[in-house]
Amino acid sequence: MNMNMLEDDIKSALTEVVDPETHLSIMRMGVIKDLKVGDEGEVSVVFRPASPTCPMAYGLANSIKMKIASVKGVKSVVLKVENFSKAGHLESVINS
Repeated sequence: MNMNMLEDDIKSALTEVVDPETHLSIMRMGVIKDLKVGDEGEVSVVFRPASPTCPMAYGLANSIKMKIASVKGVKSVVLKVENFSKAGHLESVINS
């Protein structure tokens, strides 16, 4: 599969993840950074919640990872978290 097409498919899928507080797509909110797709379908992405104490960060991170993993051609997903007070814990939970 073409990696550019896979990246486009992932971005399209992520438009379906909606922040329950703002009712906006996470893509529209701009909280997804540095989406990278490797040659074998491995995906790395940075999630940057709008607030360092975002109450929805865990739920959104889980939704992001699950949505990416559901895209045909994705083999693995690693989510990095920035600008969140419990980023290390969230990463360890979501990437385990």
